[in-house]
Parts: sequence; C-alpha cells; structure tokens
Amino acid sequence: MGKIISLNISSKKGVNKEPVAEVRLRVDHGIEGDAHAGNWHRQVSLLARESIDVMRAKGLELAPGAFAENITTEGIDLVHLPVGTRLRAGKTELEVTQIGKKCHKGCAIFQQVGDCIMPREGIFTKVIRPGTIRSGDPIQVLAARETEKIKLTGGGVDHA
Repeated sequence: MGKIISLNISSKKGVNKEPVAEVRLRVDHGIEGDAHAGNWHRQVSLLARESIDVMRAKGLELAPGAFAENITTEGIDLVHLPVGTRLRAGKTELEVTQIGKKCHKGCAIFQQVGDCIMPREGIFTKVIRPGTIRSGDPIQVLAARETEKIKLTGGGVDHA
C-alpha cells in the first residue's frame, strides 16, 4: 500500500500545480477546479515521489506539482501498472488509462537538465468511483480479483 503525499491543482494548463489539502473527484470529469479535468481519458495524473527524487538528484529543487501531476504518491511503482489497473485512493477509485505522454514544447525541466520524467513515468487515470481524497490518504492497487468483481457487478464502471 502506498500513500498520497500531495494533491495538486491549477486553474490553467501549462503551469505548475499548487498543493491543496483535499480534492473532490467526479466521474466523467476528474478533479473539481483543475484545468485538466473533463470528460476524457486523462482526467487525473499521478507521479511517484520516487520518480521526482531521480530528478532532484540531478540538482533540481522540485516541489510536488512541478510536473503538473495531480496526485504525488509514494510506495507504489506507478510506471509498471498496466492500462486498465484500478487504484483505490481513499474511498475513490481510479482506472489507469495511459502511461506517460509526450513532453510539451517549452518544458522548463527538460530545458534545464535535458530530461523530464513525466513522459516516461507519469500515469493518467479516469475516475471510476467519486469522492473526496486528502493528502496523507492511502492509495493501493486493487487485486485482480477485486478489479474483476467491480467489472462484473458494474460497480460504477463507465461501460462506454
């Protein structure tokens, strides 16, 4: 089991996200008040503190949200989760929809050190079960059996 160490939002795209104490997740939307929310497959982004530490070792001072991730975690190997994996964050559930993304032009981190981890190690999810999560809440990968049970019973799954 891992832990949410920071929740981060921004009102505009292309800027660092700022830490907040809690966020509300909505199905078919993502995080209320975040610029990246909407009815698409990248509603909520996650990045592991362990990945951020790799960049810090290159001499960068980086706070949670510097990679525009919504949820900064510790204790879960996010990058190796296959698409379709379910995560329980607090009482909410997320489903992995994408691993990594193309880095945008003008990425300040890439320009400083010639590397950026978000394209390789950030993951994107959609909200399956809504609710409020807080910094410090547990986050865990659901066992395959739990994921299959949710799919079979239709427990809030978007069947589109």
